[in-house]
Amino acid sequence: MFAMMLPLASIAQSEQSSENKLTKFEQFSSKTGRISKFVDVKMPNLPLSFMGSVQASVRTVMGDGENHYFYRIEEEETNRSIAHIAMIEYSDLVEINKALNKLVSEVDADCAANPDYLENRFITEDGFQIGYYVSKGKASWYLKLERYRSSTVYIKNMEVLTTNFPAAQQKIEELMAAGK
Repeated sequence: MFAMMLPLASIAQSEQSSENKLTKFEQFSSKTGRISKFVDVKMPNLPLSFMGSVQASVRTVMGDGENHYFYRIEEEETNRSIAHIAMIEYSDLVEINKALNKLVSEVDADCAANPDYLENRFITEDGFQIGYYVSKGKASWYLKLERYRSSTVYIKNMEVLTTNFPAAQQKIEELMAAGK
């Protein structure tokens, strides 16, 4: 009986540890016993489909002689919901931009297929998602900012993403080259 329960216990423990996994930003910013400095550079806001926009910036986390860079996207708190923030680490941003190019290359064909519903997305290790869904022959682009919360925002159009995500990568690369 005990031997039969052992696998269940290990599965439950592994699920719990993956649920509580720290994001890359949390790993870098929560180190104890050291001084950390956070520096933000504002980037253009990302307009939403319906109303308003989400704020964006590049954040540098400095500490112990090393810098870590993140593209920060924030949906502000409202009287209806809490704030949601994505902190996309530089290497993930590079992968997102590659995936975004692939998504862009597929969207027209996906729309032309006119499925009842189709979703095409990319998910980072930290749970950030970028993608689109097609319904009635039209693509709607979205970002899911946080892994464990209902934090999906619908972006005005594809061009918002294809302009702002590469610009954030370029800004980070400029900061890296300048040692900031």
